Amino acid sequence: MSDPFVGTWTLNPRRSAFDANHTPSEATMTWEQEADGTYVLLAAGVGATGKRCEEQAQRLRPDGVAYPVDGFPGLASVTTRPNGNTIRAEAKREDGSLAGEGTYAVAEDGQTMTATTKGFDSQLRPFTQHTVWDRA
Repeated sequence: MSDPFVGTWTLNPRRSAFDANHTPSEATMTWEQEADGTYVLLAAGVGATGKRCEEQAQRLRPDGVAYPVDGFPGLASVTTRPNGNTIRAEAKREDGSLAGEGTYAVAEDGQTMTATTKGFDSQLRPFTQHTVWDRA
């Protein structure tokens, strides 16, 4: 059986709830899995102003171990997989406080993923989003 996360997902804006500062008109999220079980999460889209954006690739290792976040000194990523269709990632500061988090859940039919993410954007504004993604 293939992994339910691996593949390309397309944002369904009509079913999503966005933060006022983050309202993409379209987006694609691609999940790849390496031989050691690490997920590589790639995301790109078009913002409300029509400007294309691409996020830095995220590496998620669902083993509960803290790993440094590339390009963000002092942050560590801890990822768990509570069940086969859910992945939870947290970005923690050196003092243990939470800088960001995301929960990704694939529906039983494998055709829809919901993501709840919150944290701080590049301008240090807090945000919370609930997005729905359809398998491409």
